[in-house]
Amino acid sequence: MAPSDLHPPLGGSRLSVAPMMDWTDRHCRAFHRVLAPKALLYTEMVHAQAVIHGDRERLLGFDPAEHPVALQLGGSDPALLAEASRIGAGWGYDEINLNVGCPSDRVQAGRFGACLMREPTLVAECIAAMQAAVSVPVTVKCRLGVDEQEDYEVFLAFVDTVAATGCRRFIVHARKAWLQGLSPKENREIPPLRYDWVYRLKRERPDLVVSLNGGLRETDDLRAQLARVDGVMIGRAAYHEPYRLHEYAVAFDGEPRRPRAALLRAWFPYVERQLAAGVALKHLSRHVLGLFHARPGGRAFRQILSEGAAKPGAGIALLERALAATEASPEAA
Repeated sequence: MAPSDLHPPLGGSRLSVAPMMDWTDRHCRAFHRVLAPKALLYTEMVHAQAVIHGDRERLLGFDPAEHPVALQLGGSDPALLAEASRIGAGWGYDEINLNVGCPSDRVQAGRFGACLMREPTLVAECIAAMQAAVSVPVTVKCRLGVDEQEDYEVFLAFVDTVAATGCRRFIVHARKAWLQGLSPKENREIPPLRYDWVYRLKRERPDLVVSLNGGLRETDDLRAQLARVDGVMIGRAAYHEPYRLHEYAVAFDGEPRRPRAALLRAWFPYVERQLAAGVALKHLSRHVLGLFHARPGGRAFRQILSEGAAKPGAGIALLERALAATEASPEAA
């Protein structure tokens, strides 16, 4: 029996797209939904305090086409996280996720993110409060540990403490984080990947839903991981080369393969709605710059959008002109 046979994921897909600050906004997610109709999408991390006191339409608003979509929260106060979860569920999110993996200095200063790997009891209190506030699934995205933590048993104890609340789904970035001395970018690259820890967790705790995140790129690699865990979460590969996300959906969700131009045009109705609402094209088009990565005309496609999207009145015609450049490229002939 495959791992996913025990736990059908939201949307029916074993794929999810990672929450990425400044990247996975609502416009990005709307485009990713075209590429992968069943994948579970995540918001950027939003602090619980911002959800409670901030501009909720800006922070939480999303298009109905994005479902299934999860809200990722940051924080470490159980009462505030419970209230933010209640608000998020009220906005229609399909899952509420707690960030226990971000290593940035700002996050550490606020006592949330990866530093909470050292406080499993507090994380369990937060998850229990969040679960009591909502009826949708509450999940955790975590690391293998932080700094001096080098023992699998410490990681397992963290998971067990949190799972005792009834939390069933853990998305594990298969690296630990160095909270001092490494930037967030370096923390995505320098600490070694330890997929074996995630495999072992799934093997020893088969009742948990375990998704693997970190370093995943090639379709064959994803296929190998899905034989051992319940799901895979893709981050920067899906963003910088978005057609890869479509290829994953073709390989694992049975989606029909579609050309890049057809996928982009399928996103146009969303773009038109946003333009009509006063959103500048530059805020949308930045998410599609990598669609023709390493393809004929890809450089011209990026250049046309990068130079033209900020100009007044830029719209669908500019996107069509960028597409035409890929078809007119000498390499495409």
